[in-house]
Amino acid sequence: MKKNVLLFLFVFLALYSTNGQNKRYIITGKVTDSLGVIKNANIINLNTYQGTFSSDEGLYRIFVSKGDTLRVSSIQYIPKKIVISKKIIELKKLDILLKSATYTLDEFELKRNDLLGRLGIDIKNVSRDKQDSLLRKVMDFSNVNFKEKDFTIDDISKVKPPIVNTMAGAIPMAGAGAKVAIPFKNSARLWALRSKLEQKKQFPYKILSELGEKFFFDELKIPIDNYFHFLEYCNPLGIENLHKKGRLLELIKILREESSSYLKIINKE
Repeated sequence: MKKNVLLFLFVFLALYSTNGQNKRYIITGKVTDSLGVIKNANIINLNTYQGTFSSDEGLYRIFVSKGDTLRVSSIQYIPKKIVISKKIIELKKLDILLKSATYTLDEFELKRNDLLGRLGIDIKNVSRDKQDSLLRKVMDFSNVNFKEKDFTIDDISKVKPPIVNTMAGAIPMAGAGAKVAIPFKNSARLWALRSKLEQKKQFPYKILSELGEKFFFDELKIPIDNYFHFLEYCNPLGIENLHKKGRLLELIKILREESSSYLKIINKE
């Protein structure tokens, strides 16, 4: 009996400890360098692979748990990794300072000359002997065999461009009115899909920034851990499209109405 009780307590403490470690928090901060703020810096949580970008004022907001690692990077700056500690979570703030990347060129030998960069003047300053030596070097045809001739240079096969079939079953270009195979005809669709996926990825962070943490976590009482899940719960009602069209009042109405039913569901679970 005692063994069963001890085993139960051990499992309970282990689960409690695990849940405590995985609890998610929101931290904010500013990304700067020695001169000022850095906008469009990429901040990514390497544990959850969720990321965001700093605003024009260098501000950012991201979800973290204790022990997570943030990677901060931007063009022309040295990337930085930061481990989320208990102190950072308590402060709910993390300001990040990036150092500029220094690029060095290979050594080269700079020879002194008296040239000004103007042909009319420089040619007068170069001695005649040196001009003749340079000319002889450029105009040296001693290794050219003028007796050999290539009569195929004027063949039609040399001047006619090859027909390249870029797609299986496509009709090659043969002249005016012929059908042309376009290997990247779906490029526009792919880029549109990529843009749509990027908007979907940034939507949770944008709406949180616009409506505020108090709206979601104090007024609607959505647990921080369930924030993304709540948005997915409301997504079939078209909240992303409403946000894209700027119809925030309708979006807020949906979030308020759905929050009560969502809380009842998660409380039952």
